[in-house]
Amino acid sequence: MSTLSIINARIIDPASGYDGDGTLVIEDGVIVEFGPDSIAEGDIIDAKGMICAPGLIDMRVSTGEPGRENRETIATAARAAAAGGVTSIVIMPETNPVIDDMSLVDFIARRAENAPVNVYAAGALTKELDGKTLTEIGLMSEAGAVMFSNGTHPIADAQTMRRLLSYSASFNALIANRAMEPSLSKGAVAHESDLSSRLGLTGAPAAAERIMAERDVALAELTGGRLLIDMISSAEALEVVRRAKSRDLDVSCSVSINHLSLNEVDIGDYRTFVKLDPPLREESDRLALLEGINDGTIDVIVSAHDPRPAGEKRLPYAEASTGAVGLEILLSAALSQVADDRLELMPTLAAMTCNPAALLGLKSGRITEGAPADLIIIDPHAPWICKSDALLSRSKNTPFDGRRLTGRTVKTICGGVVVFEL
Repeated sequence: MSTLSIINARIIDPASGYDGDGTLVIEDGVIVEFGPDSIAEGDIIDAKGMICAPGLIDMRVSTGEPGRENRETIATAARAAAAGGVTSIVIMPETNPVIDDMSLVDFIARRAENAPVNVYAAGALTKELDGKTLTEIGLMSEAGAVMFSNGTHPIADAQTMRRLLSYSASFNALIANRAMEPSLSKGAVAHESDLSSRLGLTGAPAAAERIMAERDVALAELTGGRLLIDMISSAEALEVVRRAKSRDLDVSCSVSINHLSLNEVDIGDYRTFVKLDPPLREESDRLALLEGINDGTIDVIVSAHDPRPAGEKRLPYAEASTGAVGLEILLSAALSQVADDRLELMPTLAAMTCNPAALLGLKSGRITEGAPADLIIIDPHAPWICKSDALLSRSKNTPFDGRRLTGRTVKTICGGVVVFEL
């Protein structure tokens, strides 16, 4: 029997609201007790007054494997996740081949057997992400898929989306769809605003997000399906979610850490490493999203980890690929907003731990007796400068390169084993 204890820690469990000093004891990869009266046993980790919290759960991670391993492999993504305090990642189905049947779900599980963190697959909603032909959601659920998504390709046809929500309801499966009306977003590379007009960039209006969100909420109400509005970026879409929740619909939403930290001005002089999908919007949208975390309207913060080789980014802005790596930056960027008094610590941690765990049906994401010992030790005040070359991700495309951040993961523990140490 292996025993590990964390002493002198400020233990924070967002699931229960617990916030107190004490000791946490782990036996055979499981939390057995914690609190001010717990007695340390076995190997000792002295947290020295730092925060001990559940390991983060990132619901939106893209890799290149299978098919585009030059971008990222499951192994490199897992190492980057451990360095960022992320103990569970969900791989998006936009691989080659697409994760659209149970054999590909099983492939991801087998490739991740020796990974330092937990790796799960999101099954595709439609075959080859074509937006038309429904996949076998039930069989993929049995194979281990924890959610279903069409990645960056929204389900444009309302009848197809209705069928997906209705079909998935019998399995209690979580259906994620991007809030993006395709005809209004076609060819867009930025947010539609005065700034994009001055820069000569084709923009997508925030209304494109609101229209698709309104449609999907109506279909979720009609079918009783579980809907996740994936990566909202505007105040308009946020209000759609807020109204849906006021009617007790089974609707949740996520936001990327990029949209909580940056706005359209960060494009600057056509900085392609800041070209994202959805595009960065106005400062008023960013502030609204931050408030959405604090008041609980937004359920989940994701890294939107999307590795791209330099050759895909060092192009004219309109031609460059969208996306940024984020696994190693997710926690620090969020803690930086906490340090700036934009975000409150407890709901911020909840949006990266217990909330995604509840949506995905995972036992992790909380500190309680009997829960998996997936934990992180955080120095919330540690200053550091993000240097892209030092990131463990295979690709280095980050809009945070050179930025000063506050807060960092000191240790990551997954299944009771220390998998990263700063």
